[in-house]
Amino acid sequence: MGVLSNKVDPQNLNPGDHIYSWRQAYIYAHHGIYIGDGMVIHFTRGADQEIGAGTVLDRLLFSLPPSHPTDTPCQRCGRDGTRKDGVISSCLDCFLSRGDLYLFEYGVSPAFFLAKARGGTCTLATSDPTKQVLHRAFFLLENGFGGYHVFKNNCEDFAIYCKTGLLVFTNMSVGRSGQAASCFAAASALVSSPLRFMTTGIGGLSLVGCGMYCVSRLVSDIGVRRDVTKVPVEKLVDSLDSPAKITEMAKLD
Repeated sequence: MGVLSNKVDPQNLNPGDHIYSWRQAYIYAHHGIYIGDGMVIHFTRGADQEIGAGTVLDRLLFSLPPSHPTDTPCQRCGRDGTRKDGVISSCLDCFLSRGDLYLFEYGVSPAFFLAKARGGTCTLATSDPTKQVLHRAFFLLENGFGGYHVFKNNCEDFAIYCKTGLLVFTNMSVGRSGQAASCFAAASALVSSPLRFMTTGIGGLSLVGCGMYCVSRLVSDIGVRRDVTKVPVEKLVDSLDSPAKITEMAKLD
């Protein structure tokens, strides 16, 4: 993996890998956990709308045609685009939806993280062992991952939880998603910096904006945040829709 691209050959995948594929001209990405044998477990809004999971642009993108036909069931996994929303299992081809395959990276350095200016590609957090990752993915496949929320509980959040077991336990901020954090970081860089009035010229404004964006992304990363706790997957189903329950778990831990 490198700074410019996280593209990976399917033959080099290992069970438990967090993978993603860019959608709609690289506007956003869809994420999942590779479980081996060409299959992926991922969190989707259903009706073949996983192409809209992950960003604030969902409403616009849902109005666009699907990126692959849905009238004929896949011969490999049986997907036909009619499955209800939630955690599903599908073959790698259906997950990719004719897109390229990328590997999400864990345990990167702060410098590497900031060099990857696009959110939703890596994190400072470290991954748990493969056995734990697959256990969470299969458990959530059977029990669900709560209600979809574009900023707090999307497909990237699902994959990051499977890899780390970490949950955000405040209702005042975004979830684990790097894509959502990037949206907030960009907005913060545009409107929240008083330093912008202390600079002159386009160069100064650009420098301040870039600095605000980088700092906002870094402090929002799951690997450095303090409003997170390790939640066993067996307790997750009853707590996902209640931030108070997650907070209580954090106090007990």
